[in-house]
Amino acid sequence: MMFKREELIVASGAKKLKDECSNSVEFSISTDTRTIKKGDIYLPLKGETFDGENFIEKALEAGAIGYFTSQNKVYDNAKLILGVEDTLKAYLNIAKYYRKKVNPITVAITGSSGKTTTKEMVYSVLSQKFKTQKTFSNHNNEIGFCQTVLGMETDTQALIVEMGMRGLGEIELISTHLEPDYAIITNSGSAHVGRLGSLDNIAKAKCEIALGLNKKGALIALNQDIIKRHLNYEGEKIYYSLKDVKVIEKLPSYTKFEYKGSIYELNVEGDYNIENSLSAIELGLKIGLTPNEIKAGLLSYHPIEKRWEVENINGIKIINDSYNANPDSMKASVKTFVELYSNPVVVLGNMGELGENEALYHKQVGEYLSNLSKSAKYLLVGELAKEIGKELEKSGIKVEYFDNNKEVSEYILTNIKTEETLFLKASRSMKFEQIIENIRKGTNK
Repeated sequence: MMFKREELIVASGAKKLKDECSNSVEFSISTDTRTIKKGDIYLPLKGETFDGENFIEKALEAGAIGYFTSQNKVYDNAKLILGVEDTLKAYLNIAKYYRKKVNPITVAITGSSGKTTTKEMVYSVLSQKFKTQKTFSNHNNEIGFCQTVLGMETDTQALIVEMGMRGLGEIELISTHLEPDYAIITNSGSAHVGRLGSLDNIAKAKCEIALGLNKKGALIALNQDIIKRHLNYEGEKIYYSLKDVKVIEKLPSYTKFEYKGSIYELNVEGDYNIENSLSAIELGLKIGLTPNEIKAGLLSYHPIEKRWEVENINGIKIINDSYNANPDSMKASVKTFVELYSNPVVVLGNMGELGENEALYHKQVGEYLSNLSKSAKYLLVGELAKEIGKELEKSGIKVEYFDNNKEVSEYILTNIKTEETLFLKASRSMKFEQIIENIRKGTNK
């Protein structure tokens, strides 16, 4: 995207501290001195451990024509200097301006779990008919929002923005700057309860997505009482549920189901993936896609890295779902795994950000899993994961405990048979990708 000088000033509310540019010059915005290009205007951001304004000189040396500043810093070798009260606010307002300028169909997505998968499914569906831009990976904070919006080409027809949160107010901030036409809440659960303090606060935070939502649009959400209780939106509300689905076929890496009179297929397994797809179906129908277009979109969806990633390493079949974990996603994914795969071996690690009741949440996962297949083996890594194991053992399920990834890797290499299938699930902080690398190195000796 390129901006004229006056567009930047109007969008950000900046004051010109220096201006030696001709009226015909247009600028791209860069927030990173490592990737800045000649002629860019540098917008320095601040974090807990850094201040981008300390790198203005470096940006100019790298070719920036000018910069934003909240500290009224003036350097002689800059041709354009724009003073703002807060550089992040300026960035958000420029993104808001550009979103309105391009004016695509705009979809916001949040939820305690499943939001990135849902974003990818929605993208697959909308791409059947529209030129579509989406949030990259899980870059779902306010800076990622700005990068997503400003990464649009001018002929973009649909925009999908994933919204995460660290606390109350963050989703509201993004939603009110995005002003989406449609919003999706995948669910409200216990993920990040350590940050928010209660399940009700989590639901309040997720429902902030409606605060910027177009009243002539629609909000699409899982049919949960806790969402309905905290949702304040005057426009159309569409609720979906697995209760409205007829499952036709379940196989590893394949699901076929009927929803509202149409048959849909997914190249993934699990009821939770059906649930995620329902919001994409409802959205597609709402904006005028045909059932056949939606079917084609869903069938083209494939999981992204570390989300049900299937790999065979020298005879050991591994399903890596360790991108992240919370109690709800762990229950759902393990249930799917033990139902669909013979000789299942489940490798579980600690779940993070669950607050003072973290041990209880792990125990509850164990209680739930103990009612599933009794033939599954469980390998538990970490102190908190032991709480899961204790409940499993009460039901006579085989459990092994490990302190770290190295220990469990050595056990797998020595004891796992080729007819068994491994499933990995834990919070990202557990770095379960190390287990896969250890297995790869061990089997290649």
